[in-house]
Amino acid sequence: MSTTLALSILLVYFAVLVTVSYFTSKGADTHTFFTANKQSPWYLVAFAMIGTSLSGVTFVSVPGNVGVSQFSYFQVVLGYLVGYFVIATVLMPMYYRLNLISIYSYLEKRFGFWSYKTGAGFFLLARTVGSAGRMYIAVQVLQLAIFDPLGVPFELTVLIAIALIWVYTFKGGIKTIIVTDTLQTFFLVTAVFLTVYLIGRKLNLSPGQLWNTVEASPYSTMFIWDGGAKNYFWKDFISGAFIAIVMTGLDQDLMQKNLTCKSIGDAQKNMFWFCAVLVLVNFAFLSLGALLFIYSQQMGLPLPVRSDELYPALALGNEFGTVAAVTFLLGITAATYASSDSALTALTTSFCIDFLDIQKHPEAKRQRMKTLVHLMFSGVFLVVIILFRQLNSQAMIRTIFDLAGYTYGPLLGLYAFGLYTKRPVRDKLVPFICLISPLLTYLIVEFLKSQGNDLGFLKLVVNGALTFLGLLAVSRQANEVEKTVVY
Repeated sequence: MSTTLALSILLVYFAVLVTVSYFTSKGADTHTFFTANKQSPWYLVAFAMIGTSLSGVTFVSVPGNVGVSQFSYFQVVLGYLVGYFVIATVLMPMYYRLNLISIYSYLEKRFGFWSYKTGAGFFLLARTVGSAGRMYIAVQVLQLAIFDPLGVPFELTVLIAIALIWVYTFKGGIKTIIVTDTLQTFFLVTAVFLTVYLIGRKLNLSPGQLWNTVEASPYSTMFIWDGGAKNYFWKDFISGAFIAIVMTGLDQDLMQKNLTCKSIGDAQKNMFWFCAVLVLVNFAFLSLGALLFIYSQQMGLPLPVRSDELYPALALGNEFGTVAAVTFLLGITAATYASSDSALTALTTSFCIDFLDIQKHPEAKRQRMKTLVHLMFSGVFLVVIILFRQLNSQAMIRTIFDLAGYTYGPLLGLYAFGLYTKRPVRDKLVPFICLISPLLTYLIVEFLKSQGNDLGFLKLVVNGALTFLGLLAVSRQANEVEKTVVY
């Protein structure tokens, strides 16, 4: 793909997003930015959430990781279904009943001021690092396809990428994102299925033969029953359930979309349809990964050192033709921007509501505060992405989940304790418990590694359990008045 063509596609793509933003942000105030006035159709939210959940990490790292882990990532995906069921039947009804804008407001109602700020703080840390990591993937691709040939340094590419997000989200916020992410999810899903079709044409295989080829390959191994393996089935399945609960149900980003639906019934319909489509799309990404490795072997092509680079190298190297290159560029851009734009909005929402108490101010001041916070987090994204380029060396999908195990674990413990016990806690001690638990988890993980065992994604569960036990240690029995409080 020529640099001119790639740059033209990018400019047209963002022109469309800015146009959508112009129409969806008309008359928008801060309430619209945070809640979309609770008027979003559930089917749009369901489709938009696919792009937010998958991101650029899924787009390149899941197919690339097939070379090492085969289809075992699907064990995690199956676990997601359990987690999404808990979200739809336990968490979302509570959020709607309490009429929350920031889901971390629950922690103040249940525990107190310090628990509330701690939970919101861990979200800000977790989502900033996670979303910056996801965006890092797309920026690498844009650098390779467009900006390297133009002599533009990586740091400037990151700045341009973040500035584009800011332009189309700063006014309409979540209302704009519901529409733009729906559009971007369409590009993402189209890209993966079209690439599979084009690989089939290159290998002279029909759709049925494509699947038979994948199934007969060593890459199709899905279930790992070796208890000592990092991706042992029960480790991945249980971790998948908890990953879904914390990275969707306890995450302001994904829940903010759900809370824009008109009613809890619509929000639950959205969640169940989202589950079905998400499983199908993840399976398609794994199949694509297997086909990329099979194609490389049959054509005698060298594999890149970093597995994340396989799909970009083949697609942008015109192995499958110009259509595939254009489709890939649109897909990776859509996947990452669908994740990063809503993350930036969610971070702005959480900071404004949870730390600045923005609702107490008049609308003119709210607008100024919201704009400044939006700019601040854009700058934070810039710094973290540049740091990722310096520090990261493994497949990004593993990096994201490894970090989630440490940053989302305290949230898991807080909400589990709040929902399944009625015991009050010593609120001022909660921040210390939530800081100590990840540290203890790290020490346990390293000790087990030295003994030849790897917790894998289960570190999230261990972290949450340690937080739960810490809260139990600083709690007391609820009196009769406290027992009657409904959370």
